[in-house]
Amino acid sequence: MRLDGFGLLVRDMGTMIRFYRDVLGFEIREAEDAENVYLKKDGTLFLLYGRKDFEKMTSRRYDYVKGLNGHFEIALYVDTFDEVDAAFRHAASHGAVPVLEPETEPWGQRTCYIADPEGNLIEIGSWNKPFEGKDA
Repeated sequence: MRLDGFGLLVRDMGTMIRFYRDVLGFEIREAEDAENVYLKKDGTLFLLYGRKDFEKMTSRRYDYVKGLNGHFEIALYVDTFDEVDAAFRHAASHGAVPVLEPETEPWGQRTCYIADPEGNLIEIGSWNKPFEGKDA
């Protein structure tokens, strides 16, 4: 089995598309008005599913977390500590909810947290060097 991507179930598709596309730089792979929207970031497929559409498709009703969502996080990497600070300021000034301002942790990583418009946690971090990936 191979990981193909991951997705979020969303209430307000337009708001979430604009946030991930315009604030965080994800590219849209299809029409903005689709029931399921495919975005891509650095080779990873990221899907936004309409909650009501998903419930209809599966013939089930689901409960959803409200407010800040502590079930998972999306982690984004930038190459320098300065980029962590700049990305945090940019995201916070464009609709992200500030959760943890940039700080350098005792283990040497500079990190911060924001939340998207529906409360999903996003970490922006750096080891102050270019991304190496798992295979490097």
